[in-house]
Amino acid sequence: MGLTEDTFAFLRLLAENNNRDWFATHKEDYEIQVRSPAFSLIEHIAPQLAQISPHFVAKASKMGGSLMRVHRDVRFSKNKQPYKTHIGIQFRHEQGKDIHTPGFYVHIEANNVFLGVGIWHPDAVALKGIRQHIDTFSTTWTEALAGEAFRKHFSLTGDSLKRAPKGYPISHPMIEDLKRKDFIAIAPIAPELCFEADFADIVSDYFKLGVPLMQELCRAVRIPF
Repeated sequence: MGLTEDTFAFLRLLAENNNRDWFATHKEDYEIQVRSPAFSLIEHIAPQLAQISPHFVAKASKMGGSLMRVHRDVRFSKNKQPYKTHIGIQFRHEQGKDIHTPGFYVHIEANNVFLGVGIWHPDAVALKGIRQHIDTFSTTWTEALAGEAFRKHFSLTGDSLKRAPKGYPISHPMIEDLKRKDFIAIAPIAPELCFEADFADIVSDYFKLGVPLMQELCRAVRIPF
């Protein structure tokens, strides 16, 4: 069973009724309309992801799997709504323990679907390593982002420093990339593509475009690609 209009309908309803009582009443709908098709997508992407790199994990599991939890962490957020209103799937590196590691990503929201590659909020050690890599291997870093197909579909996004990071002059030729705190690229796609029988193939083709960036990030944080 793949993603359907019912999947999007559930996400819209959840956005309108983001409370524990409603979710408890509709938990079976979540299982049928969201979790099951998300697991199916993960299973179909798995063999193609393995061909891209054997070091990224595609796991359809309720615990420790690629599908991110529907529950939001509201401990430090002003937004106390308990549930995410999107499907988040991260295929992260086998050496990563959380989302702050290189990975491929699928984001499915009722009116916002995009695919991502990169690393979000790397820790201090990883961030230092990435900046050193950009400084030392600026040519290969620039080439990784220069592919025509990559630039056509993906755009770099995420947080950046307002000033140059410590140890780098503001005049550095790579200063805009050195100022980044996130190293992620996203490609928006039409939500209707989620209903296509070959959606897993579509996702995998986009992921392939991001391979040069992922290779650079893995080199920077000293993990195999």
